[in-house]
Amino acid sequence: MNIRELSDQFELDAHADQEFVVLTLAAGIIATLGLLANSSAVVIGAMLIAPWMLPLRATAFAILQGRLRLVARALVTLLIGMAITVGLSALLGLWVGLPILGSEVAARTQPNLLDLGVALVAGAISAYASVRSKALSSLAGTAISVALVPPVCAFGLLSSKTLWGDALGAALLFAANLLGILSGSLIALAICLPELRMNLWRSRLGLVSLLLTALLLIPLSGSFLSLIAQARRTASLQAIQQVITSSLRDRTITLGKDAELVNVTIDWAQNPPLIRAAVRVTNPRLPTARQVADVQAYINQSQPIRYRLVVQRVSVDVIGPETKPNPPELVPTDHPGLEGEDVNLPSATSSGS
Repeated sequence: MNIRELSDQFELDAHADQEFVVLTLAAGIIATLGLLANSSAVVIGAMLIAPWMLPLRATAFAILQGRLRLVARALVTLLIGMAITVGLSALLGLWVGLPILGSEVAARTQPNLLDLGVALVAGAISAYASVRSKALSSLAGTAISVALVPPVCAFGLLSSKTLWGDALGAALLFAANLLGILSGSLIALAICLPELRMNLWRSRLGLVSLLLTALLLIPLSGSFLSLIAQARRTASLQAIQQVITSSLRDRTITLGKDAELVNVTIDWAQNPPLIRAAVRVTNPRLPTARQVADVQAYINQSQPIRYRLVVQRVSVDVIGPETKPNPPELVPTDHPGLEGEDVNLPSATSSGS
């Protein structure tokens, strides 16, 4: 497309027309219900419907052209969509009244650098698709990869329950997505359209957008470092649990020769950490308290910290009916492992025409 055609297209994208309002209402309802139902598939459906990417692209184009009226119109359209969605999600949150919100809401309260990176790339691809018609097929995937409506819905739901700390996290995710998309669109349009390339560095609004995006690195970096630290801690604890599990499995004899290790879990919230080992036994009196104490002492000797071991017995009873012995002449003595002379078993006979 040329500049004239793009300008006409972005003029339409910046308007808060009937289609924009209807799609915003639909996306807001679907996303809110999906968050309440803790269904990622429903939330993805709302991402595909949401039209908010359009005014953002129009904003980026207007900034590069220095058209302040178009910038204001696009941003007002986006604000209208945000107001509708926040009010709708808050009302649905109060009406449904779920006491606990699920993992889909929680996942949108702790943004990090990865979210900003996704938003930058998604914004760039969305702007590129507006310039190159062959890339239009990527818009659906772009809408799924970075979402604006679900964080706003999460903010409304959390606000309805006065969970302001988590609501602030959802608002930060929305800001990261919004500014990431805007900055990515600015850069992509400047690269794809040579006549607008120098305007990116001459435009104050463009530089402000990039600066605000850069400022998000401060809070998002903290969340990202916390995420890395948590991942390393989880991996370390899993490695320790694997070592302890292998130790118990390799030394099952210390719990009794008739004991079979079934499962091992470690409760790290207790001090010392509590190891729960489930063993399957045929003798309900095994393992004894002394055997468990010996295994606990062995674990504590091989680990840098102390643990407490608790064993849960799963008793196995062998049940079978009484059966009389077979006559000696019918017992095969040529079976592997048996000694004696060969015995000819009676052969089965069959009749037929």
